Amino acid sequence: MRRLLTITALTLTALLGAAGPALAHNTLVGSDPAEGARLATGPNEVRLTFDQPVRAGEGYNTLNVVGPDGTYWTEGEVRVEGTSVVAPVLPLGPAGTYTVGYRVLSNDGHPVPGKVTFTLTEPGGGTPAPPPAADQAESDSAGGMPIWPWIAGAVVLVGLGLVLALRLGRPKS
Repeated sequence: MRRLLTITALTLTALLGAAGPALAHNTLVGSDPAEGARLATGPNEVRLTFDQPVRAGEGYNTLNVVGPDGTYWTEGEVRVEGTSVVAPVLPLGPAGTYTVGYRVLSNDGHPVPGKVTFTLTEPGGGTPAPPPAADQAESDSAGGMPIWPWIAGAVVLVGLGLVLALRLGRPKS
């Protein structure tokens, strides 16, 4: 019985220890404009700040400002500046809630999606940008590696641990 408990504990420790790198994704720690901010005039750029450096590279990072009517207000290249991602914003249009949707490449190589919202209290006179290209929209909806291979692997490891525990735990006659 003692051997079974030891092997089970070692198997669970190995499974939990292997999950460490997956927990190292970047986390949004701040934004300008801030989450829930109320602005009389629109910003010239949007800046998102993360807890770790963001990987730079063409096509890796996307950031879109979408207006209350579903139109896009970012145009130009997204810049990575260490732990920040910056995108230029056109002069905004209608008053209402704007959503800053992003997908950045985390320091550990995994995509990190999210959103921040702010409210424009006074309408602006800007003209929206054209919607992003279809290939960018498709890449924005991809979620990285699915979780099912990790669950299947965990089940196999626990099963092997139990089989070994039961075989090695039999009293010798």
